[in-house]
Amino acid sequence: MTGRQSIVFNGDLGSGKSTVSIELSKRLGLRRVSVGDLYREMARQRQMTALQLNLHAELDQAVDGYVDQLQQEIAASGEQLIVDSRLAWHFFKNALKVHMIAEPTEAARRVLARPSGPAESYSSIEEAKAKLRERSDSERNRFLVRYGVDKARLRNYDLICDTTRASAEEVVEHVMAVYQGSLGQEILRESPPLLLLDPARIYPTVEIRSLRGLWDADDLVERVGQAGGRALEPLQIGYTGERFFVVDGHRRLSAALRNGFTLVPGRLVAEGDEPVAGGLSAIEYFRAEVGLSTIYDWDAAHGTQLPIPEHILDRTDTVLAGESGRPPA
Repeated sequence: MTGRQSIVFNGDLGSGKSTVSIELSKRLGLRRVSVGDLYREMARQRQMTALQLNLHAELDQAVDGYVDQLQQEIAASGEQLIVDSRLAWHFFKNALKVHMIAEPTEAARRVLARPSGPAESYSSIEEAKAKLRERSDSERNRFLVRYGVDKARLRNYDLICDTTRASAEEVVEHVMAVYQGSLGQEILRESPPLLLLDPARIYPTVEIRSLRGLWDADDLVERVGQAGGRALEPLQIGYTGERFFVVDGHRRLSAALRNGFTLVPGRLVAEGDEPVAGGLSAIEYFRAEVGLSTIYDWDAAHGTQLPIPEHILDRTDTVLAGESGRPPA
């Protein structure tokens, strides 16, 4: 990327956009604009919560109209900025577009821990998770209806960064490296987005026993540890719309986990209904290749705890229902 571009941040609530964008603004000496702060102030003035304002905006186009006009004017000004906004990637055509994600419970914990006001207040992690999901869904539906764009589609962005375990400092350093051209330039030129993912949240798609012999054959773990996460050859990654999985690169992923990395680079092979291999979409491939034993054995070897996907839980419920003679729930 060139140093003349703006950097715009979109992403999950609680993913750390504010923290990272504020620090980048300081380091790069660029003005920061936060549309989230603007929305919270609008909610406060109306004596609403942030979620209530989002739901109100689905009916009253004047709310989005005011904010969108402001963003369009800022984008048209040509000023180099750091922008924290869930729709700036749509308005800023020539910018580094960063989408930040975080595991929902961790995101809720962060939101619950920060000072709250009348516009945004939760009593528990579960309430925060539910409200944050509802608010995100409201925004997604509104953007689909009003602009015909899906904020959840990864190919809208240049960089996807998972902040679940990575420190704010580590995330800032990675974004700086991408912005300054020392990380991920081939992927950004040929097939964005560049993925920077938490290796502990990536699902394997092969049985671990087929890999053990290869792991013991060389000193890959040591070499990866010495080179560091940024030097790792990008993993080939599929995305179901909710979960990431390895298409190619299991040994590198394992080495990253054994070295305690919190971010690994990846190239997006397919997401959602896009084909991966053998005519299977990303969703179909994940369901076909990720089984219960695959997850359990991988977790046991690496000390991870991957959530059991719904297709496995549904399959298990069906088996148990058959054994008990009751119909599946």
